[in-house]
Amino acid sequence: VQLVESGGGSVEAGGSLKLTCSASSYILPTCEMAWIRQAPGKEREGVAVSSYAEGRTMYVASVEGRFTVSRDRGKNTFYLHMHSLRPEGTAKYWCAAGPYYSLTPSHYGIYGAGTQVTVS
Repeated sequence: VQLVESGGGSVEAGGSLKLTCSASSYILPTCEMAWIRQAPGKEREGVAVSSYAEGRTMYVASVEGRFTVSRDRGKNTFYLHMHSLRPEGTAKYWCAAGPYYSLTPSHYGIYGAGTQVTVS
C-alpha cells in the first residue's frame, strides 16, 4: 500500500476539505509525515508536517491557522483538515513519509500518487 491519498475535489473559496492518507502499517509509527503540494507553474512546497514521536506539528505560513494535520495510528491514517480555502490553494496534494521533521519536499522519500484540490 505505502501511501494512498483521497478526499480531494473542487470547493468554493472559504470552504473546507479533508484529505486522507492511508498508510502501510509500518509507516506512521516510524516516520515523519507531511503533506506536500504543487500548484500549477510553481514548485512543490511543504504544507504541514507531523512528528511521529513528540506529536509536534509545523505549517507553512500561508496555511497557519487554517489547516490542521492529525494521525490516527489505529487506522494507519494521516489527515489534512483544510478550512477557509483560498483559490491559491489549488494544487495537487501528496502525502509523504520520511526520516526528517521538515517542510522540505526533497527530505521525503515515500510519496503517494497525490490528489487534486481545486478552489474556485
